[in-house]
Amino acid sequence: MATKERSPGERALDDLSDDDVASFAADLRGEPVFPADDGYDDARELWNGMIDRYPAVVARCTGTADVVAAVNFARETGLPLAVRGGGHNVSGSAVCDGGLVIDLAPMNGVFVDPEARSVRVGGGAVLGDVDRETQLHGLAAPLGVVSQTGVGGLTLNGGVGHLRREHGLACDNVRSVEVVTAAGEVVRASESRRPDLFWGVRGGGGNFGVVTEFEYDLHAVGPEVVGLFVWYHGDDAVTALRGFRDWSESAPRQASVLPFTAFVPDTEEFPEHSWGEPAIVLLGCFAGDPGDAAHVLRPLRTLASSVADLSGPVPYVELQSMLDEDYPDGLRYYWKSVFLDHLSDEVIELTARYGRASPSALSTVDIWHLGGAIADVPPDATAYWHREAPFMLNFEANWEAPEDDEENVAWVRDGIEAARALPGVAGQYANFPGFGDDPSRLTFGGNAERLAEVKATYDPENLFRFNQNVAPASDAAK
Repeated sequence: MATKERSPGERALDDLSDDDVASFAADLRGEPVFPADDGYDDARELWNGMIDRYPAVVARCTGTADVVAAVNFARETGLPLAVRGGGHNVSGSAVCDGGLVIDLAPMNGVFVDPEARSVRVGGGAVLGDVDRETQLHGLAAPLGVVSQTGVGGLTLNGGVGHLRREHGLACDNVRSVEVVTAAGEVVRASESRRPDLFWGVRGGGGNFGVVTEFEYDLHAVGPEVVGLFVWYHGDDAVTALRGFRDWSESAPRQASVLPFTAFVPDTEEFPEHSWGEPAIVLLGCFAGDPGDAAHVLRPLRTLASSVADLSGPVPYVELQSMLDEDYPDGLRYYWKSVFLDHLSDEVIELTARYGRASPSALSTVDIWHLGGAIADVPPDATAYWHREAPFMLNFEANWEAPEDDEENVAWVRDGIEAARALPGVAGQYANFPGFGDDPSRLTFGGNAERLAEVKATYDPENLFRFNQNVAPASDAAK
């Protein structure tokens, strides 16, 4: 009689002592989820539908003590260890086959101190949790652009959002963090306490431990900002992108704009005759004096005859969630990126060409306008290296059917390789890394060696390796 093949999670669990497993389960105040449990498939699911992995146990942690217990159990048993915050990292690093997943989702508290203009945020919170609480006080932490994204992965890898040019990256606004290290120690890191660790977590990813709490600076933003959301036909992509390039040379910091290729959706906001047509879209935020917005953004709204212009005042929380429906759970995603030292005609033409040729109407080619506050910070002041680049090019493949995987992944890889062959193109952004196809030095640049030294201090055995991994510096290399 044929028997069902056991999953990697089941096989790993078979190798563990029943007493050790029972002791760990009893030690958790939260819920351990095992392969035989009814909720296992839900517990192992991630946002990216391409990821299908089978851990031995998912530890749904309710507090720091649970995280300590889970880290100690993984280290002592030799189980691979992954950490899940919001589960939105496109690479799928938040779950591993045959290992232990620390699920921080229950640890999503948000505590605002409006007088100090700071907020403490649990490692399992998502952007929408933070925006909801901080906007009660007309304040915001510079985070990302999709409200369902987890704050943890976003921040540890940098964090680009609508406020990036005025207030910097998410990691630039971190005051302190609470971290559970590979040794199971609970430590606080800031500019004055464990500055080496504080340096590393701001752009160095999840290499050094589990961040159970972030403390962020807050800034006066909202409750309304002025949004830019104008759609042009794809035939005007080169013209629009050149116009954007001209505008960007003198753009104020209060304006952050993201042009991207797309296909016009079949919704009532757009003329029916345009549905399905290729498009070039300019999405942005002006967070300065609303009276200045019309003058600043007008050049971007008159680059050609628009298909639709949905720009105007918008509640900040709505702007933060505007893209949510475009990135649903279970869709298939593969994204890769490079940084640009200028927006050349070659990059513009490549963007327009690949955008139109996308095998999926859900995919985009994005050009992130950077600079401003991001570039104010020296590249070696935090682990985030690529600060001087004024632009980032990102290929987003988003599609539905598994049988289309190969074609969509190839589109991204071909486009990125074509971009890397152009002058002034380098590096990659750790939140858009494909599936970790490239060496981490591409991400960390000149900070790679120092990161390896910090890694050797806090995780010498490389327990935290499901990330843009940095190998610990060897004793011989010190």
